[in-house]
Amino acid sequence: MQKLLFLADLHGNMPATAALEKEMERIKPDDVWFLGDCVGKGPEGDKTLDWVRKNCNHFIAGNWDEGVYKCAKEDPDFKASDAFYYQQLGEERLEWLESLPLEDEVLISGINFRLLHGRPTDINYHPYLPLDELRPGFTDSKGKVHGGFICGDSHMPYVLEMDMGYAINTGSVGNSFGVTRCHALLIEGELGSSETAPISMNILSIPYDNKLAAKIADEYPVPNKEAYKNEVLTGVYSR
Repeated sequence: MQKLLFLADLHGNMPATAALEKEMERIKPDDVWFLGDCVGKGPEGDKTLDWVRKNCNHFIAGNWDEGVYKCAKEDPDFKASDAFYYQQLGEERLEWLESLPLEDEVLISGINFRLLHGRPTDINYHPYLPLDELRPGFTDSKGKVHGGFICGDSHMPYVLEMDMGYAINTGSVGNSFGVTRCHALLIEGELGSSETAPISMNILSIPYDNKLAAKIADEYPVPNKEAYKNEVLTGVYSR
């Protein structure tokens, strides 16, 4: 069996990202998937983006990743107030963000999982949605129906079983709502196997210094800084 790590929503929070890296050194995953939003909200998006590129093997763009590079191109649908984020990243990083796909898939222990962030391809699959509102997540943009989906975006982790299969959210590395820890998803199973086999799906919940994360934000001209600080300190959505 292989250990597969899925993570999302780092949002410029390096103290949380460092805590995840330390846990990864203990777990030693065989493969690491990034499911979107390495930038936005927090102060050190350049560092969390570089960390993702160094430590992950596969990549998907999230709504903030898309928004930041479109903002850099002066897309009228995105806010000019977010200029801090794209100015911090620079042209090469922005080009990398723009190159990322919006969805993918992976076969584990006979289950073909659709991989996505949530937005911009779909809605934000919150954990409190009725099951009927989770159903679209199983079907990709080409119309293929999967036995499960793994997403981010809601910043709240879950593993749900329903008649179509498994609906899973990684939670957020750097901007968790609810419990103010770093969250990610660890799956253990037979990677690439179409044969039905045992599979384990577990949410990692890793403590980190969220007060340090808030303090670091004070050192940068972050848009909506107080809202971000309140979110990392309390786990309550603030904007």
